[in-house]
Amino acid sequence: MDKPIEEYTGDKIVTLEWQEHIRRRPGMYIGKLGDGSSPDDGIYVLLKETIDNSIDEFMMGFGKKIEVKIENGKVLVRDYGRGIPLEKVKDVSSKMNTGAKYDSSVFKKSVGLNGVGIKAVNALSNEFTIRAFREGKFKKVSYSKGICTEDAPIADIENVKNGTETSFIPDAEIFGHYHFQDDYIIPLLKNYVYLNRGLTIIYNGESFQSKNGLLDLLTDNMSSEGLYPIIHLTGQDIEIAMTHNKQFGEEYYSFVNGQHTTQGGTHLMAFREALTKTVRDFYKKEFDVNDIKASIAAAVSIKVEEPVFESQTKTKLGSKNMSPNGETIRNFMLNFITRELDNYLHKYPETAQILLKKIQDNERDRKAISDIQKIARERTKKVNLHNRKLRDCNVHYNSNDPRKAESTIFITEGDSASGSITKSRDVNTQAVFSLRGKPLNCFGLTKKVVYENEEFNLLQAALNIEEGIENIRYNKVVIATDADVDGMHIRLLMITFFLNFFPEVIKTKHLYILQTPLFRVRNKQKTFYCYTEEEKLAAIAACGKNPEMTRFKGLGEISPDEFKNFIGPEMRIEPVLIKKEDQIQELMTFYMGKNTPDRQNFIIDNLVIEEDRIDVEEETPENVIVE
Repeated sequence: MDKPIEEYTGDKIVTLEWQEHIRRRPGMYIGKLGDGSSPDDGIYVLLKETIDNSIDEFMMGFGKKIEVKIENGKVLVRDYGRGIPLEKVKDVSSKMNTGAKYDSSVFKKSVGLNGVGIKAVNALSNEFTIRAFREGKFKKVSYSKGICTEDAPIADIENVKNGTETSFIPDAEIFGHYHFQDDYIIPLLKNYVYLNRGLTIIYNGESFQSKNGLLDLLTDNMSSEGLYPIIHLTGQDIEIAMTHNKQFGEEYYSFVNGQHTTQGGTHLMAFREALTKTVRDFYKKEFDVNDIKASIAAAVSIKVEEPVFESQTKTKLGSKNMSPNGETIRNFMLNFITRELDNYLHKYPETAQILLKKIQDNERDRKAISDIQKIARERTKKVNLHNRKLRDCNVHYNSNDPRKAESTIFITEGDSASGSITKSRDVNTQAVFSLRGKPLNCFGLTKKVVYENEEFNLLQAALNIEEGIENIRYNKVVIATDADVDGMHIRLLMITFFLNFFPEVIKTKHLYILQTPLFRVRNKQKTFYCYTEEEKLAAIAACGKNPEMTRFKGLGEISPDEFKNFIGPEMRIEPVLIKKEDQIQELMTFYMGKNTPDRQNFIIDNLVIEEDRIDVEEETPENVIVE
């Protein structure tokens, strides 16, 4: 029976303090929470919001060095800019919509415009301290969960350079057992120095700086070597670096006022349009836009006055104008690229010839697979009406649903594993795609195989990545296989598929591996799920005398009731990360290519003889019952 609706009276109207509102609705301010296992988790947004203030100082010409230290979960950021005016330190850190960035004469092309970011860091931290140093004086204010715990008076200090120091410890009540990962922090810091030549960031003693800006960024991050020297164009409020390479798909790095707009926006759309027009005009031929864009790697950075982003986390630009009264971003980009890229191609005819050949090759390849592509698309349309391989969810990443960051698809092997996940998943945010067995090893094959292979074609359709990943339907693509030899092989085959044909899924950190427990240890009072031998031994000790232990050999052995524990809020997933193509290409050739003598010798040298292995039972203490 439904509960009766309470009477709507004045005492039902509640006004929250600023810090309480942030803590109740953190998603409005930092996008999502998470424990640090994903690059868009909230703890990295807290770090970025803190560093952004220091970057804005550098962009205004103050402070060429920023120090960042992270130790035991505590973050410290120190810049050497002007320092916050001492009498305003408390206001800036605790009063919403307070800051200097509303005044364009002081912060002309800033990232943080709403006076919110540092307050969110404050409210979501167990400990938060901000210190400002100006002209031999300093001011310190400390907080806990947004509540002021110390407001020290302005005091004299000697031999300390001007600037601001902010330290915080994220609140475990909000973020759980969080952990910062260098694999996510270092790319973030490198992007700052790529975009701010002359800036030095020192992270835990390691120094980062860039001499060539976006040219360095593209060189360090491209999935494969460029077919021609990187075209590097710079101007007032704009910088572009681009080339084409051998990979499939498109690879973009876009920025606004130093903010990495991972979902692009109006500036990236303008870049694509301007590139297409300039190439067509230069070669005097109406090339298909997809032939021009295929295999491109490009980095685009612009500076905009009072930018409008589509969310507080600033991952997509919504602005149409360069400034409130200025020209449109579209016209600005079109004029710049039409002039500068056209001049560059006339100046370097060798590059122009290589680019022309690449476009023509793309055109030939597209026409070669056009027939099979049409058939595959028709087949996909029919299957999508009732796709037995896909159990879809309600919320998708390319929607406007506030839960879209949680959207996940599990790629599973076999009916038993798919059944367990399907029965225990959250139908709102978790989808399941079932493989019928080991997928094809597609290393060295052309993209034609994606359309000829029904399973691959249905997968790219389910993910909505055929035309690029801007509208990918799931934020997390999770490979969920058994932790045995066959499961590992399927993982490699699926990673090979993405590396070969859709590397941007990995580059933009959408691909993950699901970690599932190897053991269950329990007694009548407690149950522990253990992912490592160390966890198993600790669980045995915690259970005391005669615990029962089960060794999970496959996902199908785990009941749906238990499985919900492993794909819920505490789900353990490991991101698939790639860096330089020369390393990846060598590894893929070695492991997924032809069975060479080198690989045969490697297998023989690393073969584990069964007699040399220690069985689970032999490792287990005598008082454990093995199921």
